[in-house]
Amino acid sequence: MKTKAAKKRGPEHRLMNGRRVVILTQAEYERLRDKADEWEPLMPDPDEEGNYPALEALRVSLARKIVRHRRRVGLTQVQLARRAGIRPESLNRIEHARRTPSVPTIEKIEHALKRTEARDSL
Repeated sequence: MKTKAAKKRGPEHRLMNGRRVVILTQAEYERLRDKADEWEPLMPDPDEEGNYPALEALRVSLARKIVRHRRRVGLTQVQLARRAGIRPESLNRIEHARRTPSVPTIEKIEHALKRTEARDSL
């Protein structure tokens, strides 16, 4: 019979195949995954008159729509990029509102999302 309360330990670390890994409970992993999934790019700061810079606001608005739609259909960035025929790095820049995509690129992303959504609804 133990008289001392068990210490709450942090995550466990191990070396696997020469790489340091962290062992988490499934509940903690899911909590962290859900928290990471909540991320969206922030709107730029408005100017003195309360107006947002148009280009930056447009990038953020488009990025949020793509991120939300991609999550809704259950794709990762890499999966969506491959289905759209664009580089994963390009999609990452678009979703982080660091790049303004061309109209053909937006169409590729839109078609890939719609095809995935249609396939999943069958």
